[in-house]
Amino acid sequence: MRILLTNDDGIHAPGIFAAKQALDALGDVFVVAPERPRSAAGHAITLHKPLRIAKVTLPDGSFGYSTSGTPTDCVTLGTEIVMERECALVVSGINSGANLGWDLTYSGTVAAAIEGAVLRYPSIAISLAFDEKLSAPLDFSAAAAFTAKLALQLLADPLPPHTFLNVNVPFAPPEPPRGAKVTHQGRREYVDRILVRDDPAGRPYYWQAGDIRPNDPDPGSDVEAVAAGFISVTPVQMDMTAYPLLAQVRGWKMNSGMTENRLKTI
Repeated sequence: MRILLTNDDGIHAPGIFAAKQALDALGDVFVVAPERPRSAAGHAITLHKPLRIAKVTLPDGSFGYSTSGTPTDCVTLGTEIVMERECALVVSGINSGANLGWDLTYSGTVAAAIEGAVLRYPSIAISLAFDEKLSAPLDFSAAAAFTAKLALQLLADPLPPHTFLNVNVPFAPPEPPRGAKVTHQGRREYVDRILVRDDPAGRPYYWQAGDIRPNDPDPGSDVEAVAAGFISVTPVQMDMTAYPLLAQVRGWKMNSGMTENRLKTI
């Protein structure tokens, strides 16, 4: 089995190597990842400059490939160029930090799995969720082991095309994860996102940061599961249509006063 492994933390991140060590037991793992961290890159692709691929030696002496592009670019380059379209599974991660709720719209980790789904490959995005105030060193071993287990399950019982799994593994030592739950996407909103500061010349500059708005987690959501110490496994689909709103919007008089010719110019 041929597996593409990527991330948004960069080719040298510890999470991607932990995932590789676990996935090596399943088949041939091709590591294709950004040459530097590309967190919160979203589903960006590179169109207006050339992309480069460089061979990189990994900590176990094997080889991976770094690219000058985004996580989404890595999936395209990895499957099309490095693997010559012979790919059975796309795995993105293990990300250092949670990708819960609305984080899915920002995350480069999730975007790589989205691109895998766009290309019709079974895909998994996996992240390690922890409190940023945690002083203990990160340990990706439990998340890596779960990644390999879930990969086998996904390949044995495939999901429909253009869907993927978003997974978050809680890390709160000394307690291990309490198990896994199938969840839906919850809410995770950031507040006070822009910090305003002055440079030495007195000119203002802006730093994007923000804190998570305190909310009661949506029951059954990924946010609730991880807060309770469970691994969240969320099936995600590409179709973002709000189907319950179709009837309401169809009821709007958007064509009132318009001729057929005018409509053609819109």
